[in-house]
Amino acid sequence: MGALSFIGSVYDHDTLDTRFTTPSSVPYQTVIDARNDPDSKKDKARLRGPPSRWKTPEFLFYYCVFVVAVPYIFWVAYSVSRESDPRWPKIRRYLAPGWIPGRRMDISDHQYAVFRKNLPYMTALLIFHPLLRKLWNRFYQARKPVNVGQGRLDQRASFDFAFAILFLVILHGISAFKVFTILYLNFLVATRLPRKYIPVATWTFNICTLFANELFNGYHFKSIASLLSPPVMAVVGNKVQLVNSELMNLGDWLDGFRGLLVRWEVLFNITILRLISFNLDYYWSLDRGSANALEKKQLDPANLSEKDRVSIPADVKDFSFRNYIGYAIYAPLYLAGPILTFNDYISQQKARAASIETSRTIKYAIRFLLVLLAKEVILHFNYVGAIGRANPDWASYTATQLSLLSFLNLHIIWLKLLLPWRLFRLWALVDGIDPPENMVRCVSNNYSTQLFWRAWHRSYNRWLIRYIFVPLGGSSFRNWRAIVKSITTYLLIFTFVALWHDIKLRLLIWGWLIVLFMLPEWIAGSLFPRRRWENHPTAYRMLCCVGSVANVLMMISANLVGFALGLDGLQTIFHSILHDWSGVIFLISSCGCLFVGIQVMFEIRESERRRGILLKC
Repeated sequence: MGALSFIGSVYDHDTLDTRFTTPSSVPYQTVIDARNDPDSKKDKARLRGPPSRWKTPEFLFYYCVFVVAVPYIFWVAYSVSRESDPRWPKIRRYLAPGWIPGRRMDISDHQYAVFRKNLPYMTALLIFHPLLRKLWNRFYQARKPVNVGQGRLDQRASFDFAFAILFLVILHGISAFKVFTILYLNFLVATRLPRKYIPVATWTFNICTLFANELFNGYHFKSIASLLSPPVMAVVGNKVQLVNSELMNLGDWLDGFRGLLVRWEVLFNITILRLISFNLDYYWSLDRGSANALEKKQLDPANLSEKDRVSIPADVKDFSFRNYIGYAIYAPLYLAGPILTFNDYISQQKARAASIETSRTIKYAIRFLLVLLAKEVILHFNYVGAIGRANPDWASYTATQLSLLSFLNLHIIWLKLLLPWRLFRLWALVDGIDPPENMVRCVSNNYSTQLFWRAWHRSYNRWLIRYIFVPLGGSSFRNWRAIVKSITTYLLIFTFVALWHDIKLRLLIWGWLIVLFMLPEWIAGSLFPRRRWENHPTAYRMLCCVGSVANVLMMISANLVGFALGLDGLQTIFHSILHDWSGVIFLISSCGCLFVGIQVMFEIRESERRRGILLKC
């Protein structure tokens, strides 16, 4: 394999996640067996689609636009990140010495700064944890040889349970007791209540936990002690004043054992999703037995498709407290995900997923390192985050500068989220678990508000569909009653999504804006259905592109409100663009560039279809 061929394979969809190239109902072992089958290769070669447009005059013009527009975005951000910029003194304090000679680095983003600081330790843990498991397996198999099935589950889950306790105590110190208390109460909700009460009790308990974690700031022992034994009056020196009670002093002493991550409640939101998954998977398993489903479909438990791993319930006996703790605190996915359902976790514990291959995992690791390098280089030349933190006079920026800084900021946020998700998924792959890939496409490679959520935080999207969207009845637009019901469903889902991220008004506004911005796409889809334009494909493509430009502008606006500037910042951008003709000209030019970019997005998806890849986003 040549160098270019290897680089191409690193960026192949199959390297990112085999779920993108294999139907969810097809076991991946079938794909492996078909690699040397000439007949399957012939069938793949027969895949057809619209002729490629990559070498047409239309796309040659688009390439010229790309060659100018993309470097210009980075140049604008670089031009206001130089020492010669008059606002430099405000920016400089958010910069640190960089590893690129002559350049400082933007460290204004606290989340990325923490990730970067702890990356060597997480890398060491990525190596140490799987090696420790191998050592555990060697001793375990010396007593009781296992390969697949219940024996393999016992072997792996017992290690996960033991490591979870150690991992949690090191991370959270004495607060590990609080986490285990919440986990135990949730386990009781699932296993002790009558079946019909489990769904309502599960949602009530976990949503209340979300709010309580936020309102009580992680339940400090000193605060709890003050409720049981309030401060008392005492003479201190020559004054009578309130002093802490003995119980409060004990609570304050206990609070001193904090572990590596002080604010455990900030990262607990992702665990809430696993608690709900366990409870609802258990609830559904009481109706549908695993053995019955496997026998009915005549399936091999060691060679299940991804769809079967998720949908076929685990055995009732597998919903044990040991397996529950091992799943909820599974170290590689505990801090940030991706999210794996309990059924899928148990299935992969019983039999290693065929999709985990050493060569693919190595390429995935290389891809992670390239993304990390891209993030580091950008932060050395474009100080977008530092400019935002410096709170400058936004009126001193032109409409072009303000808009492109905001646009680039979304990409920096995307990279910030992408890196930990990729690292933790890589850790899981090395450990023998294959969770879904969270980021399917670059944030710039999206033109549909609805489809965007299938590509952004994909494992969370799949979780929402399984545990909220489908139980609420899904969506339908066949009549006005169904439309109202569908809109209500989406409002409920995005309200939960906003509150799950953080209990803040701007995130609620962001969630509701997302639903509002979906409406034009749904309306346009009903007014201009594809079937009516079958004889005019080019005209329909242009029409869709015009609508998609509006979609992209709305998506940028909503995400700037939720994760970057807030509503006031977005209003500042609008005012800057619309208050004179230069801003209006920039807006028109930007729409033209977006039109070109979306045409390329359309062709990327057509190219994927010609290769048999259907990402549905």
